[in-house]
Amino acid sequence: MYVKGVGPARAEILEGKGLRTVEDLLSYAPFRYEDRSNIKLLKSLAPSEMATVMCQVHTVRSSRFQARHLGLLEVAFTDRAGGKITGKWFHGGYLANVLVPGMNVALYGKVEFDSYTRGLVMMHPDFEVIPETAEDEPEAAALHTGRLVAIYEAAGKITTRVFRTLLHRILTTLAPVADPIPTGIRERLKLLDYWEAVKAVHFPPAENDVRTLNAFRSPAHWRLIFEEFFWLEMGLALKRAKARQARGIQFSLHDGIREKIKAMLPFKPTGAQKKVLKEIAGDMASPQPMSRLLQGDVGSGKTLVAAEAAVIAIENGYQTALIAPTEILATQHYFSIKHLFDRIGYVTVLLVGSQTAGEKKGIKKLVAAGLTPMVIGTHALLEEDVEFARLGLVVIDEQHRFGVMQRRKLSEKGDTPDVLVMTATPIPRTLALTIYGDLDTSTIDELPPGRKPIATRSATEERMEQIWAFVRQQVSEGRQVYVVCPLIEENETQQMKAAEKTYEELEARTFPDLAVGLLHGRLKPAEKEDVMGRFQRGELQILVATTVIEVGVDVPNASVMVILQAERFGLAQLHQLRGRVGRGAHPSFCILSTGKLTEAGQERIRSMVESSDGFHLAEMDLKLRGPGEFFGTRQSGMPALRIANILRDREILEIARTEAMSLVEHPPSEQELTRCLQFIREHWQRRYGLIEVG
Repeated sequence: MYVKGVGPARAEILEGKGLRTVEDLLSYAPFRYEDRSNIKLLKSLAPSEMATVMCQVHTVRSSRFQARHLGLLEVAFTDRAGGKITGKWFHGGYLANVLVPGMNVALYGKVEFDSYTRGLVMMHPDFEVIPETAEDEPEAAALHTGRLVAIYEAAGKITTRVFRTLLHRILTTLAPVADPIPTGIRERLKLLDYWEAVKAVHFPPAENDVRTLNAFRSPAHWRLIFEEFFWLEMGLALKRAKARQARGIQFSLHDGIREKIKAMLPFKPTGAQKKVLKEIAGDMASPQPMSRLLQGDVGSGKTLVAAEAAVIAIENGYQTALIAPTEILATQHYFSIKHLFDRIGYVTVLLVGSQTAGEKKGIKKLVAAGLTPMVIGTHALLEEDVEFARLGLVVIDEQHRFGVMQRRKLSEKGDTPDVLVMTATPIPRTLALTIYGDLDTSTIDELPPGRKPIATRSATEERMEQIWAFVRQQVSEGRQVYVVCPLIEENETQQMKAAEKTYEELEARTFPDLAVGLLHGRLKPAEKEDVMGRFQRGELQILVATTVIEVGVDVPNASVMVILQAERFGLAQLHQLRGRVGRGAHPSFCILSTGKLTEAGQERIRSMVESSDGFHLAEMDLKLRGPGEFFGTRQSGMPALRIANILRDREILEIARTEAMSLVEHPPSEQELTRCLQFIREHWQRRYGLIEVG
């Protein structure tokens, strides 16, 4: 559909916002609303009220405060009844070319009394220029003032006023769109009609309350939020249903497997580990392929459970592949699992990008010939020439670091293998429903016996001398210490430089008499292995590192973790790092050294000091940073939501999930299910940026 006012230049700007079609524009929800129905004459204004006034620019004056170089723009406005008010904008010099004498303007803002000039003033009011001729847009005044007005996030030069005008044109020229939600659901939940809801979100009726609108809880908002979640959950439910219909490998469970697992285990598993293994074994014994998420807090023993699942596959004559996002984590898994599997005679190999071409070639030959039942690696496992003789189980660690396509790519190297996804980042339920809604979930909610609580303290950078004195005292008692360097905007080179600088400082000046080591992501695998080996053997007393030690590193004698510039990290990451200590018999400590803290930073550090519950901290992290940044990097599996918000709208998400699952499992008719399937095929991938369903 051609929309008047959208030429090639505007179309390009809109596309940059992901708005390519009329449907995209209709789903571009305002982020807040203003009640501009209170139109008053200037003479009748009272201080402290919010009001809209229709007035004319009288004079424009710029001034500067030399001391702070704050440009102040003062504009005097008058109206037809002879009233006066001044609008003031700091750093407002650019408006001197926008607001010119004689121009008609609608002002909206808080009225204040200026004791210096003894007159009324609005500080930084919103304003909209009213065109002198209304031929181009006769509805101008009615759209932008004198009513409840929607405020949109601007896109380049496309202002909130332009969005309002474009949407009004679309809504008055386009024929009403049929409601895609099944009738039974609409009637049961008393949902507003789709077209009515769209109109009411962009141009709210006068009877709406502005507070309800800004809370996104008007009937129109509820309806559209529900719809966005409903189709997302419907797609995930269909993926689940399709996966359950597929024929997978039906692994047999027998006493021989149980004996192998017992022979491999270094200690008695916890009750939580037993429960989770039972769920996984049940999946593996069924003819449908397993798709399960295994989540557990730091140090809860997920790797051990993955090794037990691998034994089931291997004893049935299949291979297992475990993929991890970084070489250091893949290497840690390799050593942990090799240590377990050496006890029962299984061959374990490691395949990572930094190996020589000759090394890789030899390993790939063994894998293709089926001579290696356990293969651990990084993205190198996804390469085209990596072939498995008989791949039966795929284990993906820290799934959020991989794209969904990569998960599929590894699975396709076998004939519908079982898939186990692991994460040590506890995921709040609402986030799990939108990212992993197509997976069954198992949770290890119990730490192995002997794990000590970790005392967490925060201290400002001014107290570094006291921190280093405490480190020295702990080392004198025979303990070892991690010093983690700040996270610098996801820039590995800068992190490496920060770590090198800290290492040089500690080794040369602060602890010249102690053995200090350095570990960062740019070291070669052999160098990393050497440093970690020396630290594990106690040859190094202090290890300076970047976040490469976040997961997988296990040194029981390391009882102190010092995190520099802790405010740069997310809560989930701080909790992961803290989990590297508290693994031995001695009291353990985590010290968060902080620079200048924002309000959110203070909240994050306070949460760390007060709680050691990974799930509580994950919820807090989600609230403080939002879903898009929850994992520290943009989540490749996160759906792009236009109006719904998984934090604010979690209760609507639960309702939408229930309705979607009910429709897939008990459709009112074959025809209704087919219609929903068709709608999803046409909209799902484009709407949510996720892989197609079916």
